[in-house]
Amino acid sequence: QVQLVESGGGSVQAGGSLRLSCAASGYSWNNMCMAWFRQAPGKEREKVAWTTRGSSNPWYAESVKGRFTMSRDSAKKTVDLQMNSLKPEETAMYFCAVSVSSQYCLGGPANFNYWGPGTQVTVSL
Repeated sequence: QVQLVESGGGSVQAGGSLRLSCAASGYSWNNMCMAWFRQAPGKEREKVAWTTRGSSNPWYAESVKGRFTMSRDSAKKTVDLQMNSLKPEETAMYFCAVSVSSQYCLGGPANFNYWGPGTQVTVSL
């Protein structure tokens, strides 16, 4: 049973930074895809970044390129999302998710099989 738990959310002023962490258990990295999504009130869930075991360069949404960095620690089975220069419009619930096949990395939320409960990020002016 795959279990994902996010941590590190909180409140920050615009321009500030937060580091999210996703602790994962119950799965093997082989051929899996892990991603970070976010969902603001009244909006659709959007993918922010994803990576696979064999990838040295995570994919990022255009809106976060250069500001967000996704990294993983295979030994600890955690995947972090360093978020810098945060903007108020990035206030959202942030989720980590796993797809059982890396071929679905490019897909939307429906292609991801396991989800954490989420962690709230609030960015104020």
